[in-house]
Amino acid sequence: MQDKAKLMKKIEKELSDFKQSPLYKYRTENKFFPVVGEGSLNSKIMFIGEAPGKKEAQTGKPFCGASGKFLDSMFVSVNLKRENVYITNIVKDRPEDNRDPSREEIKLYGPFLDRQIEIIQPKIIATLGRFSFEYVMRHFGLENQIEPISKAHGKSYEIDFSYGKVKIIPLYHPAVALYNGGMRETLLKDFKILNKW
Repeated sequence: MQDKAKLMKKIEKELSDFKQSPLYKYRTENKFFPVVGEGSLNSKIMFIGEAPGKKEAQTGKPFCGASGKFLDSMFVSVNLKRENVYITNIVKDRPEDNRDPSREEIKLYGPFLDRQIEIIQPKIIATLGRFSFEYVMRHFGLENQIEPISKAHGKSYEIDFSYGKVKIIPLYHPAVALYNGGMRETLLKDFKILNKW
């Protein structure tokens, strides 16, 4: 297989010039960066969020704002090092006014994420939020098992994929804990499922 870093660089370049995206103009006008992802390209665990926030778009790094700080504390709670996992989003550019990504945007950016999954070949995909959960379930042919994130969170779905067995673990988005402090314990409890592997 081609060098993983080279393949990821190719994705990064394509995203920089991704003029087909309705978010391209907004990104360039604001001098934002596409947020491709970061971490170990050999990681067994891949975390997939929804779309970058303002701080992420300003730096080009995923989960570096307030949600990222809480995600970091969740990593600590299960003895995971951030640099040993891979973190990305479905949509790689920031939607205006921090809105949810649209269906069209998810469809446009999805193929980049699909390629990242093939490059990294994770054994566990932890989805952060309902958009990434639904996208990943569809990608792996499990659309008939999609349920609301309020029911799916903390469960584990297993699938045989092109490169081997993959576990999909839906989690609430870390931002939930920022808006609702009572959810912190739920997120931390769900995260413990990662300790099993």
